[in-house]
Amino acid sequence: MVTGHVFIATSLDGFVARKDHGLDWLMKQAQPAEDDGGFAEHMAEMDGLVMGAGSFRTVLGFGQWPYEKPVVVMSQSLAEADIPEDLRDKVRLSRLSPRDLMQYLSAQGWKRAYVDGGQLVQSFLREGLIAEMKITLIPILLGSGIRLFGPLEADIDLDLIGSRRIGDAMQQVHYRVT
Repeated sequence: MVTGHVFIATSLDGFVARKDHGLDWLMKQAQPAEDDGGFAEHMAEMDGLVMGAGSFRTVLGFGQWPYEKPVVVMSQSLAEADIPEDLRDKVRLSRLSPRDLMQYLSAQGWKRAYVDGGQLVQSFLREGLIAEMKITLIPILLGSGIRLFGPLEADIDLDLIGSRRIGDAMQQVHYRVT
């Protein structure tokens, strides 16, 4: 089956976005222009992206669509009409469960999917569908927002693959889910 891979930034207290999905805190962080944190390499290894409705709405607010690869938006609330016409050949909606979606994507030939969005990552982790996570820690405390990790029914063990400093203040950790 296709494996899920996370590449995400969090505040030091574990939030991926504000409650309104705002990323203003992330956008103001200084990152060296020559270092994208490994994002281009990560994307080159993926067959496409799976994201939640909140992440989709946030990315739409960027103005220009940033992804070349296919995107699947998991949502029970969005309709086809919510996808801008110029993105309808790049973005599709799914109401499938995480496991059923990964089985469907496997049948479509996908091997590796970039899973993005705090609540979506949580649901994929609970289903055992995440193989690796690269998490960039941003030196800010938000106090509230959308958490990357939530309640679990059992422990999830991780093996550290590596870590590295990005710029003057960020730290990226890379884990394999065991």
